[in-house]
Amino acid sequence: MHTNPAHSPTRRQLIGAATAAAALPLVAARSAPAQELLKSPAPESSRPDPWRGLKMGVATYSLRGMKVEDAIVAIQRVDLKYASIKDVHLRLDAHPSWKLAVVRKFKEAGITPISCGVINMTGDEAEIRKAFEYARDINVPTIVCSPDPESMETLDKLVKEFDIKLAIHNHGPGDKKYPSPYDAMKLAEKFDERIGVCIDVGHTARAGVDPAESIRKCAERLYDVHLKDVANPKQRGPEVELGRGDLDVPAMLQALQEIKYAHHVGFEHEKHPKDPVPGLAESVGYAKGLMRSRQ
Repeated sequence: MHTNPAHSPTRRQLIGAATAAAALPLVAARSAPAQELLKSPAPESSRPDPWRGLKMGVATYSLRGMKVEDAIVAIQRVDLKYASIKDVHLRLDAHPSWKLAVVRKFKEAGITPISCGVINMTGDEAEIRKAFEYARDINVPTIVCSPDPESMETLDKLVKEFDIKLAIHNHGPGDKKYPSPYDAMKLAEKFDERIGVCIDVGHTARAGVDPAESIRKCAERLYDVHLKDVANPKQRGPEVELGRGDLDVPAMLQALQEIKYAHHVGFEHEKHPKDPVPGLAESVGYAKGLMRSRQ
């Protein structure tokens, strides 16, 4: 599935380029005249965006072995500005004051919560309503979810009431409801436009669907993305750091740019839950190198 033309930058070159670019301000500072060192650093808004407009963040399921404070520090360490909050870091039944406190911690760290989930949804309207209230309370525009198909009439009603989007997550061949994004999209299209999909690129590849193609085909209702790599997806192989597997990561990033994707792209690193930061950092560095090589 993954191609590696001879003229394409190698994985090591991409990570090295990203590291070198990050070090440039430090090198410049060592050689700059004293008066230049006294100047204030350039404001954040004036620095080039390495992601070229994409809202790259972390699905905090990647950091499920950490307390919320440590997870926030980890996201800062990999220099990302968005997060999709998993309930392990903020329970759905948390007191409203604690919800506000946790969201404040993210925002004070320069991280914007932009979605939540994955949340399983049964046909019980009272339970579904709690999920919408949770998203409203933490002020995220999107719930990543795995709903029972029988609940769709209720979901259609609640997305209108709360004006919150739903992104139905596909879980690959083992998911009898939504193995691929197309299964989720086929159902979502029958209802309000705020009901769409979250493409998990790893599960998508395992289901025999090209992730980049699915990004383009689901563009109209694509409200979240879980970005990862997989070794040997045809054999349902393990998830690995970006660039170490067989998915065409450059093609996926290109597809997101082509459709002018405006929602969350969450790195989801599921390896080593007790020590996820090195692998997450490697994945971020690889993706950042790819984006810079395209500039």
